[in-house]
Amino acid sequence: MTGAMDGRAEDRGRVFQASGDQHISEHHHYGAEADPAGGPDSVRRPAVGRPPVVLRDRADVLERLRAGVRAGRCGEVYVLYGMGGCGKTAVAYTFFQFAVDACGRVGLWVSASDRASLRAGMLAVAADRGAADGELLAARNGLRAAADLVWQYLDRSAEPWLLVLDNADQPEILGDGSWLRTSARGTVVVTTRRSAAHWWPGAELQHIGVLPGADAARVLRDLAPHSGTEEEAAQIAERLGRLPLALTLAGGFLSQQVLDPWTMETYGRRLDEGERVELIDQGADALSRKDPRHLVGLTWQLTLDAFEARGLPEATALLRLLARFAPEPLPLSLLNRADLDAVLPPARCETALRALLDQSLTELVDVGARCVHSHGVLLDSVAAATPAGTAPVLDSTAVRLLDVAVPERPDAGPHDPLLRLLVPHALALLRRIGAPATAADALEVATRLAVALHRTGDYLSAWETARTAADLGERRLGAEHRAVLAARSRAGRALFRLGRYPEAEPLLTEVRTAQDRLFGADDPDTLDSAHGLQLVLGNLRRRDEALALLRATVAGRRRTLGAAHPLTLRSRSSLLVLLSAAEVTVEEGGALLDLPDACDRLLGPDHTVTLGARHNRAWALYQLGRFAAADAELRLVTEAYRRRFGPDYPIALSAQQLLARTRSALGHPDEGTALMADVVTRRERGLGPGHPFTLASRELLSTFTSGQPHPPGA
Repeated sequence: MTGAMDGRAEDRGRVFQASGDQHISEHHHYGAEADPAGGPDSVRRPAVGRPPVVLRDRADVLERLRAGVRAGRCGEVYVLYGMGGCGKTAVAYTFFQFAVDACGRVGLWVSASDRASLRAGMLAVAADRGAADGELLAARNGLRAAADLVWQYLDRSAEPWLLVLDNADQPEILGDGSWLRTSARGTVVVTTRRSAAHWWPGAELQHIGVLPGADAARVLRDLAPHSGTEEEAAQIAERLGRLPLALTLAGGFLSQQVLDPWTMETYGRRLDEGERVELIDQGADALSRKDPRHLVGLTWQLTLDAFEARGLPEATALLRLLARFAPEPLPLSLLNRADLDAVLPPARCETALRALLDQSLTELVDVGARCVHSHGVLLDSVAAATPAGTAPVLDSTAVRLLDVAVPERPDAGPHDPLLRLLVPHALALLRRIGAPATAADALEVATRLAVALHRTGDYLSAWETARTAADLGERRLGAEHRAVLAARSRAGRALFRLGRYPEAEPLLTEVRTAQDRLFGADDPDTLDSAHGLQLVLGNLRRRDEALALLRATVAGRRRTLGAAHPLTLRSRSSLLVLLSAAEVTVEEGGALLDLPDACDRLLGPDHTVTLGARHNRAWALYQLGRFAAADAELRLVTEAYRRRFGPDYPIALSAQQLLARTRSALGHPDEGTALMADVVTRRERGLGPGHPFTLASRELLSTFTSGQPHPPGA
């Protein structure tokens, strides 16, 4: 190969045309010190707060499930389906505990409610079963098929296991990447509201419906034994449609009345006097007028009325705020904020939360981070019944709480499972919000969350979050709103990182063209899209177009942001990679090679932009044949990358591979060969022996061991 782009295939990390990995502020790492079995991605603990003390009328289902694991059978897939609130998760939890405690199975619990949660949970399963950090990192980066990695380790598991995929109400998510498979080493249980057989080929389907009358009455008696007779409990249970969720809410209410306790007879009378609360059970079939899910609204409304009577209006306000978010674990840290003050006094949040917990309107779950978790049917019902006049304040408060939780200026950092927990809530807000101004704020937060995911190397989640947020925002704001275009630009950047250049190029071109027309060529958003587009063009071997666009981006950022701004320095640094050896020496009057020193003075030696500029300069020096200078630079860069990003991160291996070249060029072939052999080993472990990056590294290693020359550009 010849020309400015030669040789960057191996030494620029993630893509063969190396300019991609020199997008300086987007170097990512996965901390090798992180414990993959801990943190919010932990899969050994079911995301269930308070399981039922007694599980009524599920004996036949449980016996069929238990018989399989008791006999040591594996390879089965069971699908527990039914309407929201019927207790599918409770059945799965009870079976999970039996399989773990009585049969010695390894229990693995994953939320399958959305793509980000499913992928994160399944990769945590792979980590639990022995996957190395480098392999997990490669899967998050999109460098290897994540589902294949997970099932490879499930199939190799030394111990038999039980895997629960909870709340799989969008079965198409499981089909993307073939997440649902069978294995000779374990059993899979799925809970879902979707029963169509074509979603579950080869699985045994088990319907979980409402309870029989006697068992439904016993649930109320279990929860509130002193509130009435069995006959009265049976009447209330029938009035509630024998739906376990409604029964739990009613029993929780009755059991907590102290000063003026209600009897079941009183509760039944108030139910008859109440108005039906409409709701949409998202993910399930349409409701009939007699569907018991309609009655969930009556049960919680009676509880909220009692809160008001007891002088606890904050509990009502908090429940309505929770209903702006998704029915997924919500980190408690979001509620420990002064930003609550528009909805309820922050000092009263603890009391309000305890009241909701006491009445079973929400529950605490520990998924590595302490979270509050509410049922989807309940939240849909509460949101539908929230007075229209209070919705704007609830929406703006929810956006502010999420805004504080997302890093203000996301930077390269280790994999952060907490970010994944925020994704469904950011998207739920965009679905709930009606006011355009608040929707724009929510979209900006969701886009920043996508950036944060991107910069931890979770490119698939970043792309899905940005793409979905842009689609939702467009419905409220229109296709040419600044925030919508920014979200689409971020989706294009993630596609680039995933190596999907043919998709990224037209998307970024379209976005940049619209931004140029609407905001001007020197607008920061336009320039950001331009920087991303030149990376794609360079990797599509359209080097002249990429270079012209990069030069224009540098000039625009100088005018708009100033010469010392990190983004300006980052774009200038990219020139060190895109230019040929001859061009580097004359660009900017020869000053470009001094750029890393300027970054050091302006930003500090450990700033991400500074490290990237040093890496880029090392490449330029190597191309110029100045091996000693390149080697000295690379020693510093390699050590910093290993310290910050871990030894398996692509950019760290890229630097090490270039260091192997400089060591060999300086007359230390044994050291160069050892460095290259380590790169090959790590890439084989992380990417597999047949991955193009592994093959390229192995080919370069062969030139070291054979004594063939490997000059700059080779």
